[in-house]
Amino acid sequence: MPSTDILELIYFLIGGIIISLVVNKLLLSFSQSLGIRNKNDVVIRWSNESKPSLGGISMYVAFVFSILAFAVFYSDLDLFEDGMFLGLLAAGSLAFVVGLADDAYNTKPLLKLLGQISCGLLLVYSGSTINLFHNVWIDSILTVIWVITIMNSLNMLDNMDGITGTVTLFILTVCMISYFILKGFVIDFWIIVLVAQIGAIIGFLRYNINPSKMFMGDAGSQFIGLFVAFYSIQGLWNTASALEIPAWSGMLVVLTAFTPAASDTLSVVINRLKRGQSPMVGGKDHTTHHLVYRGLNDFQVWKVFLMISVLSSIVATAFIFAMYQDYHFVSLAGLLFFLVVFWSLYRNTLKYKEPKPKG
Repeated sequence: MPSTDILELIYFLIGGIIISLVVNKLLLSFSQSLGIRNKNDVVIRWSNESKPSLGGISMYVAFVFSILAFAVFYSDLDLFEDGMFLGLLAAGSLAFVVGLADDAYNTKPLLKLLGQISCGLLLVYSGSTINLFHNVWIDSILTVIWVITIMNSLNMLDNMDGITGTVTLFILTVCMISYFILKGFVIDFWIIVLVAQIGAIIGFLRYNINPSKMFMGDAGSQFIGLFVAFYSIQGLWNTASALEIPAWSGMLVVLTAFTPAASDTLSVVINRLKRGQSPMVGGKDHTTHHLVYRGLNDFQVWKVFLMISVLSSIVATAFIFAMYQDYHFVSLAGLLFFLVVFWSLYRNTLKYKEPKPKG
């Protein structure tokens, strides 16, 4: 290891799918209450039907199993000597525990924030930092902010069936393609764990696409948020640094790949600040909700975000290819792409409002 055998990737992809399907099936069979809280809270929750928030468990189990499988099949490599691996394992585990505690006990926002900051610091301490300003302190602070932002953004986006799972699936796919573009078709630990998690998300979506049987829950959104933050640092943020081209080009690739999540988060923040509300308070004012107010059903909204996610991944991948060929200026089009998508979704939030209750 490393190798170039594509069968290894296929095995881990299928393994991730199977583990996710089996774990989710078992959890649905034996637990119908984990993660169900605020059952009568129709202000925050979109679905009026209570469903268990179990999806994050299968994702974390797939993460652990992929590590164990790698350790067994490639026993000649000692993962526990790799500081970056230890950082991902520790931060991912902490994110999962923080999210699981919130699902079970509805913990205070400050506690969740402290957990997110700790996750960011673990990545920084283990050597996973954004190389944007090439200043240790500034890049470290930016990394922690990025981790917090993504963990909260994906948590906020997890407001309707299938949305967060679909968005993260395509972001991680772009990270995988970027990895191959930069390093060649080399299969190592990092790509194996990434592919296994892609499989786990596919398996989870089997139960989460409308009409869903389960929610992702904070255990899922916090863990997958940390996972996406880590791989986006390695495969997107630091692409420009690896190719020795201007840092802004890498930043624009990140913006392009994260267009669905960034557009929703930015729209919510702007609208809530305009109303004098805290951006961190839940509500039915996301871009997904306003698409329903426009007349779409939940499944159609998922198809809209699926389309945006596919386009974002295609455009981001094209930019990475262009950057690899030293045409980094092409990534400027990523800003235009983001602005078009953002304005389309944001304008919809201004035009179509939540219907007022009758009577």
